[in-house]
Amino acid sequence: MLHGIDVSAFQSSSFDTDGLSFAFVKATEGRSYINPRLAAQTKHARDAGLVVGFYHFLWPGHLTAQAEYFVKHAPERPGDILAVDWETTSEGTHASNADKDLFIRKLKELRPANQVILYTNRDFWLNVDTTSYAGDGLWIADYVTAGKPRVKAKWRFHQYTSDPHDKNVADFASRTSLREWAADA
Repeated sequence: MLHGIDVSAFQSSSFDTDGLSFAFVKATEGRSYINPRLAAQTKHARDAGLVVGFYHFLWPGHLTAQAEYFVKHAPERPGDILAVDWETTSEGTHASNADKDLFIRKLKELRPANQVILYTNRDFWLNVDTTSYAGDGLWIADYVTAGKPRVKAKWRFHQYTSDPHDKNVADFASRTSLREWAADA
C-alpha cells in the first residue's frame, strides 16, 4: 500500500510529505470556487516528487459548465489524476447518479490524457449510487483500517481517516506502478 494525503484550503501549503507517494489537491467546487492554495499546494507536492491529483466538489446541475470550470483551473499535465468528489453539499443536496456519470464522462472527454476517478464515501457508494460508474477507479472514504474499506467494489484509493487530516492509501505495489497507471490514460 502506498500512502498519500488530500488537501484543500483548510490545510497548509507546506503539508508534511514524509512517507507519502501521492497527494490530491482540491481545485474547484461548483462553478465559482477555486482553492486559493491550489498553486502553492500543487508546487509543494510536485517538489516532493509525489504523484498529483486534483479534485472537484460536484454540485447538482450545470455539469458541462462545472467540468469546463474544473479543467480550466486544474493544472493540465499528463500523469496527473482527476477526481470528482461526490457527496452531500453544504445545502444538503447532492448531484444525481446521472449527473455524476455525465461529469466523469465529460472530464474524460476534456482531459483524455488523465485518469478520472470518483471520490465518494461508503454510505453514498452503498446507498445512493445506482450505476457503480467510477470512471477509471474508485476512491472510497471509509474510516476503518487503512486498505480495508467495507465495500466489495474494486478500489484504487482509500481515505481511512480525517484525523488530524485526510489520510489515504492506494492499492498499488509501488510509486512507479502508480505513476505508470496514472500516465496510461
